[in-house]
Amino acid sequence: MTVTLTAFERSPDGGMGLARDTRVRWALEEAGQAYEVRPVSFSAMKEPAHLAAQPFGQIPVYQEGDLVLFESGAIIFHIASHHSGLFPDDANARARAITWMFAALNTVEPPILELITVKFLEGDKPWNKDRLPLVFDRIRHRLTQLSARLGDADWLDGAFSAGDLLMVSVLLRTRPSGILNEFPSLAAYVARGEARPAYKRAFAAQLAFNTAQPAAS
Repeated sequence: MTVTLTAFERSPDGGMGLARDTRVRWALEEAGQAYEVRPVSFSAMKEPAHLAAQPFGQIPVYQEGDLVLFESGAIIFHIASHHSGLFPDDANARARAITWMFAALNTVEPPILELITVKFLEGDKPWNKDRLPLVFDRIRHRLTQLSARLGDADWLDGAFSAGDLLMVSVLLRTRPSGILNEFPSLAAYVARGEARPAYKRAFAAQLAFNTAQPAAS
């Protein structure tokens, strides 16, 4: 059954791989599942047809037959639940992988998204100068905790899982700020994620999509 994924017609990041369709592409590549991409313009995202599938006017939307899903975490959970490669076989290890998925989206990502808001949407506000250091401190606090938990391990809980996929995707969003360089173990962790063949394929595909160049085979 054909899987269709929506993506920005032209991503605001110009193909850096920070838009949330990239993390879903990565999951599909890890699971060995083919997919098609349907571009959506910013204006079309606010139209009734798109809002019927994604009520908040965002991307990505995942469609597989009659099943339509939104929210990247939920989509990746679905992919991991129905295909091998992203969840461990052991029930307890699987539960821990799911915990790390939630941790990535609910604990680590929010202050990182707040930084994006402060820098790009509130850059001209009078409180920006005072707020920015506070946001950086909140990110550093989370990254310090995550770094301590990771230690010298390759992945968060044994083998690579959907928890790592989402955590690496979230940490990649810190790259423009340079803050990840303050945490060498996390920078190395992200580099391991980027080195996975499935990530490379996903990144190349979204870059080609955004630059209208054919993806490398």
